[in-house]
Amino acid sequence: MTIEEINQKVFEEIGKCKDLKTLEKIRIKYLGRKGELTNILKSLKDLPIEQRKKIGPISNNLKKLIENALDEKRLYLISNHELEPLDLSLPGKKIPHGHLHPFTTLENKIEEIFSALGFEIVESNEIETEYYNFDALNIPANHPARDMWDTFWIKNDFQSKNKERFLLRTHTSPIQVHYMETHQPPFRIVSPGKVYRYEALDASHDIQFHQLECLMVDENITFANFKFIVLSFFQQLFSKKINVQFTPSYFPFVEPGVQINISCPRCNQKGCSLCKNTGWLEIAGAGMVHPNVFKAVGYNPKMWRGFAFGIGLERIAMIKYNIPDIRLFNSADLRFIKQF
Repeated sequence: MTIEEINQKVFEEIGKCKDLKTLEKIRIKYLGRKGELTNILKSLKDLPIEQRKKIGPISNNLKKLIENALDEKRLYLISNHELEPLDLSLPGKKIPHGHLHPFTTLENKIEEIFSALGFEIVESNEIETEYYNFDALNIPANHPARDMWDTFWIKNDFQSKNKERFLLRTHTSPIQVHYMETHQPPFRIVSPGKVYRYEALDASHDIQFHQLECLMVDENITFANFKFIVLSFFQQLFSKKINVQFTPSYFPFVEPGVQINISCPRCNQKGCSLCKNTGWLEIAGAGMVHPNVFKAVGYNPKMWRGFAFGIGLERIAMIKYNIPDIRLFNSADLRFIKQF
């Protein structure tokens, strides 16, 4: 079809059109990806330059005229369209409601539990200095966590005057140091937040995840206080009786250090795939605050005592909601999110 033929037919067809469906067919016929005028415009590149200069402007001008005619006809059909009778007795359309991400729901629940136990919620920077992330927490210079393969170090052109190195925090423990530098005991705090580690991604590891650090400092804090808080927290979180087991472990910032194990909330210690038939789940690292940490913030370790523990919030969510893969939390997959 030539430009002259298109010019003769298209406006006649638009004028006779009586509904939007037919109008859309006309648009596709002439301006669609394989439309008559579209094909002419595509063929311009193969024409001699003289013909191109002549046909090109005519074709483009015709395209604009057709588009304008289609728009005017569309508005006319819409404004003169007779609406179907409305049956007011029909049920209305259900409007879907949004809801919180399962991780947000869990984080809110955890903060609610600790607030009821008298703890203050404290947050801080995700970019930390080497001092706060390692030195102040009694982590030695040769500790493997400082290696570039475990930590995201930041190349910076804004180094501080003392040449301090910056990094994405690898745990939420630095929040404790910041808080203790500006507050005097007694106090109780929990500090949730994102942490970053140079991990190989799999079903249980991610480079960005969340931790919650708990710290309580007073004059006469003992392991008994620590056990009570841990037991109260997990029983309220899982809404059932939970047994707690402490096994010796090593963490540079606590002494003595323990690994907290809880009875499997899925099988009640009968044995299942989650607890690998042991009845127990490793859930958190903990212990009594190391005297060197107190010294770093100017506390007298002979006067003050405290306990601290840190838990991975994604791990808690995976246990509580039976989620098989940590990567689902950041997947933005609605099939996953709509289940909660």
